[in-house]
Amino acid sequence: MSKIVADWMNRDLLTVTPSTPLADAVKLLVARHISGLPVIDETGKLVGVISESDLMWREQGLEQPPYMIFLGGVIYFQNPLTYERDLHKALGQTVGEVMTPHAISIAANTSLSEAARLMHDKKIHRLPVVDEQNHPIGIITESDIVRAIAVG
Repeated sequence: MSKIVADWMNRDLLTVTPSTPLADAVKLLVARHISGLPVIDETGKLVGVISESDLMWREQGLEQPPYMIFLGGVIYFQNPLTYERDLHKALGQTVGEVMTPHAISIAANTSLSEAARLMHDKKIHRLPVVDEQNHPIGIITESDIVRAIAVG
């Protein structure tokens, strides 16, 4: 019998909303020793994820995209909209301003091997587990999958 996400996911789910102050979310991550949280809207549906990676923008700083001035105009060598998005994220004060929107999620009856493949392919460390209405019911992490491998 194959292992499924429901058997290994963490059901003690903590969530935040887009309006949650960023400082509160950071305190929650640190206090609970977790690296990410699902973000839900007012109806309880998954709208994103906030993770340690999203918070790195605050500390690493940003460099203005390279440009040159030519005939009185500015020519950017990289998309300036990317810089604006990253700057907004670095200066964000709420979860909604910093989170990764449109989180990749998974169903509880998905096999662990598929969850592992998805995490590897998308280079993510956790997957919110959702029901049919896109409400989070748990979370599966790389550590959970490694634990399942260890058990055999």
